[in-house]
Amino acid sequence: MSTAIRFDHVSKRFTLHHQRPRSFQELVIQTFKRDGAVSGQDCEMTEGGVGQRHEEFWALRDVSFTVDHGETVGIIGPNGAGKSTALKLISRIIEPTSGEIEVNGRVGALLELGAGFHPDLSGRENIYLNGSILGLNRREIDDRLDEIIAFAELDRFIDMPVKHYSSGMRMRLGFSVAAHIDPEILLVDEVLAVGDESFQRKCLDRIYELRADGTTIVFVSHGIASVARLCHRAIWLDEGGLVVDGSARDVTEGYLAEVNRKDRERLEEEAAREPSSSASQPTSVRKARPSRSGSGEIRVTEVILLDRAGDRKEVFTSGEELTIRLVFEAAERVEGPVFGVAIHRDDNLHVAGPNTKVSECHIPAVEGRGQLDFVIPDLPLTAGRYELSVSAYDQTVTHKYDYHRRAFAFSVQPRSAWDTLGVMRLSGHWRLKDSAGSVCLSEDG
Repeated sequence: MSTAIRFDHVSKRFTLHHQRPRSFQELVIQTFKRDGAVSGQDCEMTEGGVGQRHEEFWALRDVSFTVDHGETVGIIGPNGAGKSTALKLISRIIEPTSGEIEVNGRVGALLELGAGFHPDLSGRENIYLNGSILGLNRREIDDRLDEIIAFAELDRFIDMPVKHYSSGMRMRLGFSVAAHIDPEILLVDEVLAVGDESFQRKCLDRIYELRADGTTIVFVSHGIASVARLCHRAIWLDEGGLVVDGSARDVTEGYLAEVNRKDRERLEEEAAREPSSSASQPTSVRKARPSRSGSGEIRVTEVILLDRAGDRKEVFTSGEELTIRLVFEAAERVEGPVFGVAIHRDDNLHVAGPNTKVSECHIPAVEGRGQLDFVIPDLPLTAGRYELSVSAYDQTVTHKYDYHRRAFAFSVQPRSAWDTLGVMRLSGHWRLKDSAGSVCLSEDG
């Protein structure tokens, strides 16, 4: 394959210009603040210029990669990693501070809402303006005009000035123009997230069509599942540097592992700051909301979540072992109790509600202090925040001894990009049957 895009030790520097004082009062205030931190509202990012106070910001540092014709490559990373800067460099909106960039082919770009649109021109006039900038003559634009308008779903508004368009309307028109000029290279930024669900699907379908036709696509998104599903390769940027460049699956899983690590640290710090976490129940799961009822013959005194190693945790990963431990007390002997747990996602979806009776785990009687474990060997939940209910009932499951309703919180992180989709991971295996016989293709769906 020939090279469509080549970055050779590319760096891009911007200059942050701090706002000059507009009055004597501001000058006095800034004088006293000179040695302190400067508010983000007091600076402006540009590519050059001079000012009394400025600092350099490197959006990209010594980044090298190539994209072959026909490849679909995703660029991922946290905010400020340099993803959008890379796309702007490819599209020649800005030039690198150092290094070389080679781009071979007509580029269609959807980088920012309204980028390239003249606000006082109509949607129709902006189609001709953008088409001509991208190298199409009027006849070529005429041939594509109806298709562009229909795809953008803007028939009623196409002769209205673009300055009156909503952000979603500008995004529709911008994507439609970029995707219908027969680009050899298509650049798509996170701007697709602005559209409604139906149009997002329509855009992705169009991207799939272009990919099948051999268009080179560079796709920036925070939607890791979209990158894993759409792209052959992924490039992970962080703080302007290239972390890793490889297969979409390997790179997205590595990125998710790093995001999970940082998220666990944040949640642990938040839990440590909560006074209730160390006061009344030092070993219990963090309380989500106080809601408790029951007659009290049995009382659940602690709820503990454990991993396979027996360590207490509140953040788990899809597919790992989770043990829910109920510590209880019964002041007197209670015959045939039924213990249960229920898991709710934070959007109120009731995911599951197993109990000892449904599981045919008969408990003859309890008295005094004890503990009961519910072990989930392969946690099927996808990424999200969850709330846990625990209960103790009589044998008929009508008389409530103790019930903590959605009282405990825990989180699940994705093991891979696919663990961000749906409600649960459905285990299973695939089997192909053809004239050659039956062959098991996988052990886990």
